[in-house]
Amino acid sequence: MIGEIIAIGDELTSGRIVNTTSSLAARELFLLGHEIRAIHTIGDVPDLIGHTLKTVVARCDFVIVTGGLGATTDDMTNEAVIKALGVAGMVHPGVHANIASRLGRGGDGAGFLARLAWLPEGAEVLDPEYRMAGYLLRHQGKPIWFLPGVPPQMEILLRTKVLPGLQNFDHNHARPARQTVYLTCGLFETEINQRLRPLEEQGLAIGYYPVGCEVHICLTTRPEPSSAGLSLQAADAFIREALGDNLYGMGGATLAAATGCLLEQRGFLLGTAESCTGGLIGFTLTATPGSSRWFKGGVIAYGNDIKERLLGVDPALLARHGAVSGETARAMADGALRLFDCDIAVATTGIAGPDGGTPDKPVGTVYLALATRDTVIDRLCLVTGSRHQIQEKTAQTAVDMVRRALLAR
Repeated sequence: MIGEIIAIGDELTSGRIVNTTSSLAARELFLLGHEIRAIHTIGDVPDLIGHTLKTVVARCDFVIVTGGLGATTDDMTNEAVIKALGVAGMVHPGVHANIASRLGRGGDGAGFLARLAWLPEGAEVLDPEYRMAGYLLRHQGKPIWFLPGVPPQMEILLRTKVLPGLQNFDHNHARPARQTVYLTCGLFETEINQRLRPLEEQGLAIGYYPVGCEVHICLTTRPEPSSAGLSLQAADAFIREALGDNLYGMGGATLAAATGCLLEQRGFLLGTAESCTGGLIGFTLTATPGSSRWFKGGVIAYGNDIKERLLGVDPALLARHGAVSGETARAMADGALRLFDCDIAVATTGIAGPDGGTPDKPVGTVYLALATRDTVIDRLCLVTGSRHQIQEKTAQTAVDMVRRALLAR
């Protein structure tokens, strides 16, 4: 079935609150095999609410509306619906009785909260105990679900009422979707796209999503007769072969966790020496549960004197090549290896900006080095973005450098 979502609230259009309810509904509906073609976020403007609802209902099989069902004067959804769809308004006896019993008294408060009981005629209240706002309205044979904007309440009604109830209107029997997410690091989105084009040409649905410094690939499949199309197993094998070592994990994995798993498998301990990343590598690694089993420690060697005293970097080397150089990065990594008595160490030094760059070494110039007990290598990266983005990309590249070195052993 084809549906659309309308999220209502000035707090959403002002950016004060992030619209999480729409993404939740869209994700759950997609997995059930339905298609959400548009998500609308609009303010508490009755005419706009009414116009949007009429437009959406005319072209969809179902609609989900969230927000604007409360008792305050800025909750205008019910009034807008009654006017836009040309239905009568009515006091719902069950809701009204519940409000009265909960208040236990009259007065202005009762009249104020009675706004909750004023619903479009024909509304089917979703919560049988009337503790949460929300109802189903059938208009021209199409279901329109009105849900509270409060995320926990919306989620309860979505899962217990909307998703099961939608099956009663689904005469085409939607086929549940399955999504497999592949996590990559080291390839551009366009390069991945070219490598996986043969799968798309066989009719498989593949999405490419840059997430920070990574690219996530989403393979979507639906149940088909066994003779139809490429099997999921064959598609998975093709993707793994095409991505090679650039694929580091699946689903909710992290690059740090994948690297830590390799360290633990090989019985290695890791140390870090950070300058331009300011401890971000260490933070990323220690955010992984169990990292104490494979992460020995790190040094934030921001000043040259710290590089010299803690990591043993030769002052003459710093004077000759500068703090931002491959030579210094190598010396830092080697120093961390000795300081922590570990099996592998990674180091970073660079210019994160926004100032400090020169014609020879502009902002974004970063050197990384990796040391083991038998070798030391360095790598130059030219990173773009804000200061934080440069630090984040550098930290991720450093962790990935360790991962790839472990895969090669």
